[in-house]
Amino acid sequence: MGIQLQSVITCPECGFSKEETMPTDYCQYFYTCSSCNARLRPKPGDCCVYCSYGSVKCPSKQAEADA
Repeated sequence: MGIQLQSVITCPECGFSKEETMPTDYCQYFYTCSSCNARLRPKPGDCCVYCSYGSVKCPSKQAEADA
C-alpha cells in the first residue's frame, strides 16, 4: 500500500482537526494546535504526536507494519 504522509491530527483539548504532512526523517514529539495553541505531546507508549492524535500512524510505524 505504501507509506502515507498525510495525517489529520485532532487536538484532544478543543477537538480542532487539521491535515498535516508527517516528517519522514524524524519523530515529531511536539505539536501546537493552531486553534487553541495547546502543546501536544505523545501519549505514553507512542513515539510521536501522529501516533497519538493522528488519523494515520507515523511513517516509521507504517513501515514496521508493512515489514
